[in-house]
Amino acid sequence: MKLSKGQMGARLLGLAEGGVALAASGAASAELGQPAPWEYRLQEAATPVMENITWFHNFLLVLITVITLFVLGLLVAVVIKFNARSNPIPSRTTHNTLIEVAWTLIPVLILVGIAVPSFRLLFLELDIPKADLTIKATGKQWYWSYAYPDNGKFEFDSLMAQDKQPRLLGVDNEMVVPVNKVVRVQTTGADVIHSFAVPAFGIKIDAIPGRLNETWFKATKTGMFYGQCSELCGKDHAFMPIAVRVVSDQEFASWVEEAKKKYASTPGNAYASAAGAAQ
Repeated sequence: MKLSKGQMGARLLGLAEGGVALAASGAASAELGQPAPWEYRLQEAATPVMENITWFHNFLLVLITVITLFVLGLLVAVVIKFNARSNPIPSRTTHNTLIEVAWTLIPVLILVGIAVPSFRLLFLELDIPKADLTIKATGKQWYWSYAYPDNGKFEFDSLMAQDKQPRLLGVDNEMVVPVNKVVRVQTTGADVIHSFAVPAFGIKIDAIPGRLNETWFKATKTGMFYGQCSELCGKDHAFMPIAVRVVSDQEFASWVEEAKKKYASTPGNAYASAAGAAQ
């Protein structure tokens, strides 16, 4: 079926409008602390670390796009200018000092430009500041247990709740933390290797049996934030979500008092407090 120029133009315009609408819907559908349909970018940052990760990701995306377009332009120029028809007598040039210095020096400068913010980001992620609160997260088959050694040494399990939204991310008992406080998260595994990951916080660390790993975050926004065990720890590793509820200081203090009554303290449990770990 042949299309007139008007019909073809209308269809192209419709496709363009659809693409713009899809991009707009992707940007608008981004939700705080959880994945969204048709999402094509990183989750909205809720910590300084994630803000730096997002900036570094966007910086690398722009840089690699420029490099790719530059290389594509060189290939097109070579194909057009140096084919047998346009250039029947090939050049016998074997060296060009300026070009050789440029293609050696420029990549080195690009790599240095990538390395500096990369090392700065790694230092920010791994250098844990003085903690206001310590939480121990223990991965089990297939759920998480959270202990609060600085707030009464109570502990509770967090299992996926089938009747809660978002689907496959809602849990019966969320980890609760105060906003704008440095939270140290100590992870370990009770049985096999798990992985503690919360995208909006920019954290991902393995929970290994017999080993205590540490990470940290400082949530600057209140609300619910979701993560997932992202390693193959068993058949149900995809069904042990992580739910973190960030609240105000007053709400956190109230929750702690309720949690002390709700979750019985287990005698004999020894958890490293924030002050002890700092020493």
